[in-house]
Amino acid sequence: MNQALLIIDAQQDLIDGGKEEEGVFEKQRLITSINHVIDEAIMANISIIFIRDVDVANGEGDGFQIHKDIKVPSTAAIFDKAATNAFYATPLKAYLDGKSIEHIVIMGCETPYCIDTAVRTATVNHFDVTLVGDGHSTSKSETLSAEQIIQHHNEILHGHYNVDNFSMVRNSNEDLFIPKHEDYR
Repeated sequence: MNQALLIIDAQQDLIDGGKEEEGVFEKQRLITSINHVIDEAIMANISIIFIRDVDVANGEGDGFQIHKDIKVPSTAAIFDKAATNAFYATPLKAYLDGKSIEHIVIMGCETPYCIDTAVRTATVNHFDVTLVGDGHSTSKSETLSAEQIIQHHNEILHGHYNVDNFSMVRNSNEDLFIPKHEDYR
């Protein structure tokens, strides 16, 4: 089975905070999880894709770049997006289809926006998804803490399905590139 690791909006200003952004919850845990899964993907010869949001730091400078503490492999694909949805008006779907990807492991930032949308869009586009439960983060909202938002999304996106393809939530210490979706079909 062909697989990909998709890391969304793991950008300097989103993770650390910037002029317009509050930093994300448990940023060091997030960075550690991302780096661990990148290492696992490299060992398993898995395609690695980064998505950057052009709204972060106005699409320029260090704040726009992938966080300085994340180990970006030279072979990673990097696509920019101008919408919440990583699939909208980007080459992401064509790239995944071109590599015959069937399973996507998703990590990154802003849980209730870009992560949620990517998980749901991927399943309706016929990909099985593993969301890394300790590999996505956000900042607090007016009504919920960041921790509550993350826990809520881990709960509602686990088992989110569209008949043929669905999402599961697993943590970074699990064998993410040995998908378990077939166990539940």
